Amino acid sequence: MYWTLELASYLSDAPWPANKDELIDYSIRTGAPLEVVENLQAIEDEDGNEVYESIQEIWPDFPTQDDYLWNEEEY
Repeated sequence: MYWTLELASYLSDAPWPANKDELIDYSIRTGAPLEVVENLQAIEDEDGNEVYESIQEIWPDFPTQDDYLWNEEEY
């Protein structure tokens, strides 16, 4: 399983919170690349009903606003 910013961007408008099956269904319906669906299928979901609040729970390295170095107040 690998994620890139491009692949993760397909889940930016996903109906959070959502479980694994809902995210897979959303990805298929919105025409996301096959890699997104494969990555979601590769998630180890012990009970099958784990709910994810955001992409950060699926891909912990997803960059957030805190990862950028510019000061928004200056611009």
